[in-house]
Amino acid sequence: MANDASDKDRPLVEDIRLLGRILGDVLREQEGKAVYDLVEEVRQLSVAYRIKREENAGKGLSQLLMSLSNEQMLSVIRAFSYFSHLANIAEDQHYLRRREVHEHRGELQIGSLALSFKRLAQANLSAAEIASMLSRAYISPVLTAHPSEVQRKSILDAGRAIAELIRERDELYTEAQRVDNEERLKARVTQLWQTRMLRYSKLTVADEIENALSYYQFTFLRQIPRLYRSLEKALPGQEIATFFRMGNWIGGDRDGNPFVNAETLRHALSRQCETALRHYLTEVHLLGAELSMSEMLVGVTEEMAVLAQRSPDRSAHRHDEPYRRALVGMYSRLAATLQERTGTEALRHALPPQNPYADAEDFLADLRIIESSLRSHRGEALIAARLAPLMRAVQVFGFHLATVDLRQSSTQHEAVLSELLKVAQVESDYLALDEISRRTLLLRLLNEARPLRVLGAQYTDPVRSELAVFESAREILELYGRPAIRHYIISHTKDVSDLLEVLLLQKEAGLMRGELDNQTVTCDLIVTPLFETIGDLRNAASIMRAFFELPGITDLVKRSGAEQDIMLGYSDSNKDGGFFTSNWELYTAELALVKHFEALHSAHGITLRLFHGRGGTVGRGGGPQYQAILAQPAGTVSGQIRLTEQGEVIASKYTNPAIGIRNLETLVAATLEATLLPPSESAPREFLAAASTISDASMMAYRKLVYETPGFSDYFFAATPIQEISDLNIGSRPASRKASRTIEDLRAIPWGFSWGQCRVAIPGWYGFGSGVAGYLGDLDSDGYADRLSLLRRMREDWPFFRTMLSNLDMVLAKTDLGIASRYAELVGDKNLGRTIFGLIQDEYERTGRALYQITGMERRLSDDPTLARSIEHRFPYLDPLNHLQVELMRRHRNSLDGAPANERVQRGIHLSINGVAAGLRNTG
Repeated sequence: MANDASDKDRPLVEDIRLLGRILGDVLREQEGKAVYDLVEEVRQLSVAYRIKREENAGKGLSQLLMSLSNEQMLSVIRAFSYFSHLANIAEDQHYLRRREVHEHRGELQIGSLALSFKRLAQANLSAAEIASMLSRAYISPVLTAHPSEVQRKSILDAGRAIAELIRERDELYTEAQRVDNEERLKARVTQLWQTRMLRYSKLTVADEIENALSYYQFTFLRQIPRLYRSLEKALPGQEIATFFRMGNWIGGDRDGNPFVNAETLRHALSRQCETALRHYLTEVHLLGAELSMSEMLVGVTEEMAVLAQRSPDRSAHRHDEPYRRALVGMYSRLAATLQERTGTEALRHALPPQNPYADAEDFLADLRIIESSLRSHRGEALIAARLAPLMRAVQVFGFHLATVDLRQSSTQHEAVLSELLKVAQVESDYLALDEISRRTLLLRLLNEARPLRVLGAQYTDPVRSELAVFESAREILELYGRPAIRHYIISHTKDVSDLLEVLLLQKEAGLMRGELDNQTVTCDLIVTPLFETIGDLRNAASIMRAFFELPGITDLVKRSGAEQDIMLGYSDSNKDGGFFTSNWELYTAELALVKHFEALHSAHGITLRLFHGRGGTVGRGGGPQYQAILAQPAGTVSGQIRLTEQGEVIASKYTNPAIGIRNLETLVAATLEATLLPPSESAPREFLAAASTISDASMMAYRKLVYETPGFSDYFFAATPIQEISDLNIGSRPASRKASRTIEDLRAIPWGFSWGQCRVAIPGWYGFGSGVAGYLGDLDSDGYADRLSLLRRMREDWPFFRTMLSNLDMVLAKTDLGIASRYAELVGDKNLGRTIFGLIQDEYERTGRALYQITGMERRLSDDPTLARSIEHRFPYLDPLNHLQVELMRRHRNSLDGAPANERVQRGIHLSINGVAAGLRNTG
């Protein structure tokens, strides 16, 4: 590996070799020389086969792996899985290392704020204009809990410690220091080896809440204030509004998860509040240690003197230290706030908790008094280190930490209202009403003052549970303010009545006040439709147009904040129509929505905010975030964007604080450029027409395979580890919405996750080859050349098409049909297995050929050599995991047919899933 590595990648090679050597030493010590020799033999054969293309090595590897005992397989899987984790750590550190090198040279990196501000300056945009845009902006990454996060928190914590030790090596100068560093690395790798990689029990919602909170503790609470500080430095003299906030679904997302309810919602907000307040308590304590100024040496403002005097601190040691006295009092108030809102206690007490803060603004006001006094008495240098970040944290996180979204399926809302209406003798069969009748009834009820619930009536558990969520939301808003919960997302939005139903349920719980007809109505939660399938996306603009044409609705939205969020589903649209069609329909839906809301904004000041439900895989909207945002249609960002962060992508982006701030910075940089430097004109009509034609043929090919090929569902359940993934304790949400084996009922996340595991990843590419072939068609040579030339221009001039091709290239690079064919052998019906795998193979070849025709690149990732090198040297360590996974799945399924079951076989499968996910990185 070192022989062909460039000088700039030599540190990465050295880090990987060091970690590999340490892992080998630990393996030898912990498991014995025989196991170490076996792992080394597997490694050498895999490298020889993958990199040197030695066919005999491939046969030898296959024979060796199939001959292993269950115990031996377990050891080999653990070794290669941990190597994947260690390689990820080394790559992340090398990314930071190279970033620092480029910054030292003055070379600005794509996705950095520095480069974005340079481009904005070249466009003659002033600091005041940029700050003005940010004052109207709303940017929010939203953490979600989905069944694809396979790493335990213990593994993440150990990995973070290893990352810090690898970073430290760049700053060591003596041999003794390096030896000491290596010893500490070995200790942490030993910890990894002796730490259980899998969970014995399924994650609860409370577990998922704790996992998410850990990212706030080591990344968001400190790095987001740093992000704001970077903006303040880039825009000197400008007030930077609090436009960047965190969002969260965990504890509030009930769609298909029976374990999320009013109790989990309250628990989520309580733990979020506790996390924020404990951070503030720590910072106030440390600030008290730093602001030790004596009144005998420096004065204070009158307000500061009053704040100090108001403190109950009467210690003789601090009688001349006004800042410390004030901060001791503030600490006692924060401790009382913590106790009042969460029932927990602060870790230290100089004074008993007393006089809790009414809200975050109350606390912030005291901090501003300290800031003003320091600034006016030669203490400005003391502000930047801790006080300013704390003040910004309070502005961003308040006492709620993150905005929790509520989400539920429209079918559940229908069922709840149907029961309420029947018991109240308003409508005996709501579900039987047509759409127009539903709208008429719902509008009438929204204008009536009386509630629907009948006192003393016995409602079913689902109805009581759903109504309890709405009522808890009202209580939470009273306790934490509107930022705590802003959005109510309606999954499976099919028509206008789906939105009206949620408005009526809000009214029932006291979250909506007034009447539509008399123009006094307000609503606490933004009713946010989620358009997921291809049909939903095509109807999105017409549904929203019809919604706003209803009497009173425009005024309701205007009075409630003049914001309308609309969520777009990448996962289900992909499962419904395939890779290209999903991307195309999302693009056209955005164009149609923006066109409609331009008139609403002009007439009523209503702002459209698109919420992108992106996952980790390319098939679910994944891929580089910077390019994805810039590829959005012109006018669709406008400083407003929310997007989901899901699965192990959260760990990849935010476990390492230094990596975390780069990802946060990239999100802001892309939004700035997409808003302030939009293309001068929309994509040409001929580009749109070509994309539409490709989409039609692509969707036809995809649906023919997935939904029209007899036996495809049987193939999927046999040739992928979907059943084994369903058994893995990696999330609280079931893998399927119903107890069935139909593709329609399967959640899009395990669908994509399963295809990624068996290295075929059809959600990320299938259908594109047929789409291009259909577009080029049976034309004569001139017509064929003209259309191919147009496709090449589309790649050069259209960010949407260029980004899509780049993501397609990455997925094809990670696809390995040789390994995928091993999974196809698991299909019991051999003719079915050969037939469907043959269809997949044919489309793979068509897609690769189409990509070559358009780009002219013979090799995968020719324009991304860094990723190409990473894949080339990572896959020899990934291949054995796939081979072993197939063999263990075969043994496990045979045991289900009557052979003795073996717990180690099942554990080995789950470990291999973990290792493959770590090696591929973006599978969630």
